[in-house]
Amino acid sequence: MKLTHALMGLALLAGPALADDYQLTEWDDLIPLEEQLNPPPFPEVDHDDELAIPLQPVGKVVPALNGKKIRLPGFVVPLEGDSEKITQFFLVPYFGACIHVPPPPTNQIVYVNYPKGAKVDDLWDAVWVTGTLSTVSASHDIADAAYSLEGVTVEPYDL
Repeated sequence: MKLTHALMGLALLAGPALADDYQLTEWDDLIPLEEQLNPPPFPEVDHDDELAIPLQPVGKVVPALNGKKIRLPGFVVPLEGDSEKITQFFLVPYFGACIHVPPPPTNQIVYVNYPKGAKVDDLWDAVWVTGTLSTVSASHDIADAAYSLEGVTVEPYDL
């Protein structure tokens, strides 16, 4: 009986620690293998039409990532917030994504909801974002994202 209580106690102690584990994820992990092997053609641009805007490439999602707790590095493209904190943003794999036309493929943009708010001063450099990933898409004027993430932490990027 004492051993059973001891094991239950260990399980309770281990439970929260396991719940806080986040899988280190790389941007390529967000691209299905078949798409990595056979990338879709990049949208063509009519270079004679100065007003033509190339379409954003659409990328498929990896269904197995839905609901996964992940840790992903990237750069922030602010969407919502104020002069001190950003509460909604796109996380992108390289600086300047979404500013250049076209934006990266949809599966290379993650919409992040972070109600706690990330300090604006911390967002010019790369960051680590942890949270629960979903395969729910999000649209904004500047781009579309194939993934959404409910943010738990936003921290400066360090190796």
